[in-house]
Amino acid sequence: MNALPHSLLSFLMWFASAVALHAAAPAQKPNVLFIAIDDLRDWVGYFEHNPQAKTPNFDRLAKLGVSFTRAYCASPVCNPSRTALMSGMRPSTTGVYENNIDFRPLISPDKMLTTAFRNAGYRVTGAGKIYHESYRRDSEWDDYLQREGGNGGATRVPAGQSDGVGGIKFAPLDCKDSDLPDWTIADYGIAELAKKHDQPFFLGVGFHKPHMPWNVPKKWFDLFPLSSIQLPPYLENDMDDIPPAGVRMAHPETDHVPMQKSGRWKEAIQAYLATIAYCDMNLGRVLDAYEKSPDRANTILCLWSDHGWHLGEKHHWRKFALWEEATRSPFMWIVPGVTKPGTICSRTIDYMGIFPTLAELCGLPVPKHVESESFRALLANPQAAWDKPAVTTYRYKNHAVRNAGWRYIRYANGDEELYDETKDPNEYVNLAMKPEFAAKKTELAQYLPKSDIADPSMAPTQDATDDRAAKKAKRQANKAKEE
Repeated sequence: MNALPHSLLSFLMWFASAVALHAAAPAQKPNVLFIAIDDLRDWVGYFEHNPQAKTPNFDRLAKLGVSFTRAYCASPVCNPSRTALMSGMRPSTTGVYENNIDFRPLISPDKMLTTAFRNAGYRVTGAGKIYHESYRRDSEWDDYLQREGGNGGATRVPAGQSDGVGGIKFAPLDCKDSDLPDWTIADYGIAELAKKHDQPFFLGVGFHKPHMPWNVPKKWFDLFPLSSIQLPPYLENDMDDIPPAGVRMAHPETDHVPMQKSGRWKEAIQAYLATIAYCDMNLGRVLDAYEKSPDRANTILCLWSDHGWHLGEKHHWRKFALWEEATRSPFMWIVPGVTKPGTICSRTIDYMGIFPTLAELCGLPVPKHVESESFRALLANPQAAWDKPAVTTYRYKNHAVRNAGWRYIRYANGDEELYDETKDPNEYVNLAMKPEFAAKKTELAQYLPKSDIADPSMAPTQDATDDRAAKKAKRQANKAKEE
């Protein structure tokens, strides 16, 4: 047989070498676009819970991946929720129960989600509110937006114009969309997505709105004529079967009674809807950049809101409670090669699974301190078997367990609530004191945290009783001042 021509032989040797090198090269790690929303409850299109909401970009995102209808926060408070999500440890483990507890002395940087990605060779960048703003730790990031911009003068409520009712702050503004910080935060994300990256990236984009004050340009208010506003489901005697601990948590005299007396309840609803619409607009700007990104085909998108919000349900406003409205929030994913467009998952999960799920998707080891497990199976198949309930904690030893059909609440003093979510989705009838439901309480109680670390802000002093009472009163008085 004649020998192959030298040029052909050389080509074949080169081709074989190239194939071998390609086969040996590790698969490129997926990038992560990590979008956080502040105080956004289930008033987003895919929930079909409030038809008044206008969320075209959330709806657009829902068509691209998997959206969860029963996703719950680890805590209905900004700082504890975000700390738990980012560390993989529950508030009952860390003691981070409130906004006034600085997590940084309690949880070292090596425990955090950002560190896991940096250790895996990712460039980790961010802007806006990922952690609670008071306790950001810049050392966890390769780059972080330091100046969020915004025209403070334009975004102040003009003298003589009402800024809301008591601690519930809202007002239309005569300013541009770009005068608010969220515009600059979106700009940062847009710029990062457009870059050419020589290493995998983890990009956090944290929007402040719809956190109060609900002050956005007037054009967003105009989308929701006051004459068309509908109040949320409400029962005047809803507090009658709520135990004392639950009533104290609702504290209707703080916000709800003044709102009712003011006659401005519908205005407040309008303002919250307007602020959601403003948030939706900025999300759309980031989604445009995501879809145009050169790394689009290899970038995971994970969107979450830190908790829900009450707007009068159960005579309560804000978060700071263990009922459905305060604990459920939007949760949306796009994972190339895993998720299917336009799918809905109704399995019950909580945000403690974010850390291990991202780790699994990106090929990172899951640290031993992480307390939950990956729900990657639900991203691939939203109907996959799943029997793990969501657990939410608000302050020391107050917990809620939520599965597909039930919510069980146990307070620190032993007070209880139990709701049949299938028959009573508005949680109007507390079944906890009915003996025929004792077995159901026992079934759900097995998922309560097995131990609860003491609240570090309530450490004993020489006069522990007076000290705790004073600190508790101060915290309650400062609720309206939350960042």
